[in-house]
Amino acid sequence: MPNNETTGACLLRKRSGPFIVTFLVSFALWLVLSGRFDYFHMTLGIISCGIVSRFSSDLLFPTGLPRHLIKKALGFISYLPWLIYQIFIANLHVLYLSLHPRLLELINPQIIRFQSKLKSDFSIVTFANSITLTPGTITLFVSIDGEFKVHAIDDKSAEGLPGEMEARIAKALKED
Repeated sequence: MPNNETTGACLLRKRSGPFIVTFLVSFALWLVLSGRFDYFHMTLGIISCGIVSRFSSDLLFPTGLPRHLIKKALGFISYLPWLIYQIFIANLHVLYLSLHPRLLELINPQIIRFQSKLKSDFSIVTFANSITLTPGTITLFVSIDGEFKVHAIDDKSAEGLPGEMEARIAKALKED
């Protein structure tokens, strides 16, 4: 039977871990977005991020911190440059379509349905948002078990679904 000290320390870690992670991420974002580094503004940032973290850490991490949080965070960060590149390429493709004299012949709006192999909620949400961020495609529906309905502007945009994006998310977020 565990003693109260061990249980209390474990409970404290389970509660404080999500708060600390939420605070650090929100304060880092606040620093980047505010651009103010004097004592007054830094104090306001610390106070506001502390209040927000107190009330939102339970919403962001309802079951405590996920296992391998650092590995998944680094994997997600390594996925972002590839996603930004894909957004750039898709922008050029949509620009080509919109400026082409035979626009009506080139576009072929369609809805694609597919089942994703991703399992975790975070991976599925990342995939859905990545599809929507990429010009020429919009995620219309996602079920909790990974069924997707996506609108694509033309055949080329539809061909890539789910494809490489899903594989890269699975690799970056350590989906097994």
